[in-house]
Amino acid sequence: MCNFIGWPPQVYIMETDPILIKEIKPPLTGYISESLTLLGQSPFPDDDAVHDIRVLMKRQRATVRLIRSLLDEASYNREYVAGREVGRLLSSWRETSVLRKTLRELRKEHPDLFHKLKDNEKIADMLRKPYSTWEKAAEKSSSIKEIGTQLTKALYRVRFLTLDNPDMKLLSGELENNYLIAARAYLDCRNNPKQELLHEFRKKSKTLLYQLWFFRPLNPSAIKTLEKKLDFLTQSLGKYNDLAQIREQTAYRYKPENEPAMDELAVVIRDKQDRYLSKVWPEAYRIFCPGKRLYDLPGFRSLPDLLSAE
Repeated sequence: MCNFIGWPPQVYIMETDPILIKEIKPPLTGYISESLTLLGQSPFPDDDAVHDIRVLMKRQRATVRLIRSLLDEASYNREYVAGREVGRLLSSWRETSVLRKTLRELRKEHPDLFHKLKDNEKIADMLRKPYSTWEKAAEKSSSIKEIGTQLTKALYRVRFLTLDNPDMKLLSGELENNYLIAARAYLDCRNNPKQELLHEFRKKSKTLLYQLWFFRPLNPSAIKTLEKKLDFLTQSLGKYNDLAQIREQTAYRYKPENEPAMDELAVVIRDKQDRYLSKVWPEAYRIFCPGKRLYDLPGFRSLPDLLSAE
């Protein structure tokens, strides 16, 4: 897997501002160029490459959201949609891979249960490797060409983005806004823990996580700790979502006439989901407690004073 997370920590220092922030344009360029490299390593990117490209595109979109106030509306929409489209084209490949992996882990943990389910066609289909026909391979090849075109155009356009001397107040304002968006998503799913709302909370938290990376120089230790907590939170929500997808693919609904093994599988899945959520809620509360602002978090408490000193 690629090592894009440890991007060289370039730091930009504004001439009239003592605040440090990492440069934006080099990493933004890097996310796209690294995706193109991964895409071209083989005729069909493997599961790891697909995962890495999707993460890189999430970072690209988070970065574009961070610099939204520095771009005109057309430029913002163009760059954001490009990253989203690449992610959309890869999503079905990634979801199929994760579904198969998650189901295999469940099978390893509960072999007797899966022995009872050996004749279940939906379970067998999920465990089967995808793209087993020439038609599916052709569809995948067409998508790869489209992804390559999207990435090449995006890489060319980034060269012309003017991101020198960014206004720190605008950047911190965008970060604060995305923190509040994630906080609202937390409150929504905490009061109504539906799958759709939990998934939305995960996405908003991921955006915040990837944006925080640029602000590490403000307080490296505190912000790295916050990033670690957000990463744990989003990973747990991701595993919850993977399990939810299995329930959805099996079209499970509780009915008295159900096959007992399917009811047992549903309970096993629900138990694992409950364990993941029990880890999420305490950490999410500490970060997104109602009424809290970004400036209340360690690492950002001095930011209002620094901004007012400009």
